[in-house]
Amino acid sequence: MGLQDLFIAASVPVLKVLLVTAVGSFLATDRIDILGEDARKHLNNVVYFVFNPALVCTNLSRTITFKSVVSLWFMPLNILLTVVIGSALGRAIIQITKTPSHLRGLILGCCAAGNLGTMLLIIVPAICQEKGSPFGAPDVCRTYGLAYTSLSMAVCSSFKFLQVAHSTVKKIGAICLWSYVYNIIRISLSESTAEVENGFGTTSQGYIAKLLPENSTPEEFVGNVKVPISSHLKQLLNTISSSFDFRKLLAPSTIGVIVGFVIGVIPQIRRTLIGENAPLRVIQDSATLLSDGAIPSLTLIMGGNLMKGIHGSEIQVSLIAGIIVVRYIVLPLSGIVIVKGAVHFGLVHSDPLYQFILLLQFAVPPALNIGTITQLFGAGESECSIILLWSYALASVSLTLWSTFFMWLVS
Repeated sequence: MGLQDLFIAASVPVLKVLLVTAVGSFLATDRIDILGEDARKHLNNVVYFVFNPALVCTNLSRTITFKSVVSLWFMPLNILLTVVIGSALGRAIIQITKTPSHLRGLILGCCAAGNLGTMLLIIVPAICQEKGSPFGAPDVCRTYGLAYTSLSMAVCSSFKFLQVAHSTVKKIGAICLWSYVYNIIRISLSESTAEVENGFGTTSQGYIAKLLPENSTPEEFVGNVKVPISSHLKQLLNTISSSFDFRKLLAPSTIGVIVGFVIGVIPQIRRTLIGENAPLRVIQDSATLLSDGAIPSLTLIMGGNLMKGIHGSEIQVSLIAGIIVVRYIVLPLSGIVIVKGAVHFGLVHSDPLYQFILLLQFAVPPALNIGTITQLFGAGESECSIILLWSYALASVSLTLWSTFFMWLVS
């Protein structure tokens, strides 16, 4: 297949995303105000609690079997590698640009956390529908493409924190990635506050006391008195149990994944729900109908959220440039080495579509929910908005070029 055909197959889906994103941005303007902040919040709740779980469940249940689950084990590792490499590169940017302490967590998060759910969910099905796609029949490509991207989104959902009211910010449930991003931003802001307070004569010991739980006893830090390790361990367990609401660790999409895996892996349930002759196929059809609203809604929300970056901020240009270089040059090149190396050593099966999605996970823009984390802390919001605006504006070019190259590489 010619490079021109691949370029067209890669560019048309990105243009579709840009058009729908532009509609979302237009609807979010102050003059129109159809997709204002409150409207986006309510629509996002519908997507989060209804559309996404339905999308993940229906696509996984149709394509996942026990044998395929075993063959897809590399995807979580691949996502973990994007986080590790992005974090290392983000720390290098912080050192080179001498990033202000209150923005260090934001920069690190933008380099480490990619949009591994929404962007893949939008781009991959659109590429499958193009005539120049190298991934075979559009229907088959879309079905398996959505299954792979649903698995990617499932991993992200397991990583994603659940946002709750500001009064209960300390009870945010989190696993892996979003716990990581949330905490690096929290720590960077804490360090910034410590620097300011120490500048006005506040001792570091006093600052540490402020970070302790309310039930901590000051005597533990007075003089040279040694506290038994068991006391520290007990206090740590109490802090963890009070900080996490384990009922909230299972995000709706994660529940959708579990249900999808159960339906797909257990033959008796699969025959009952999946297929033209399935007696309860109406349940699957209804869930599929709900899932069709996920992609357009996600794209509209993304366009509305990017409007916040138009007002701009005083963030250093070098920081934006550094994030762009990391996410759109260094990470994709690292992904090529990792994925092709995994294929060479037999760690990844030969499905071109699966390899394409693994490569694409290294080339996506920063995760939009980083903006939500900055909103929780009330710091770095304007800087985050301008970073996301430029990142997603340049993603139209970057994703087109990298998608073209990745399709050529796996075909």
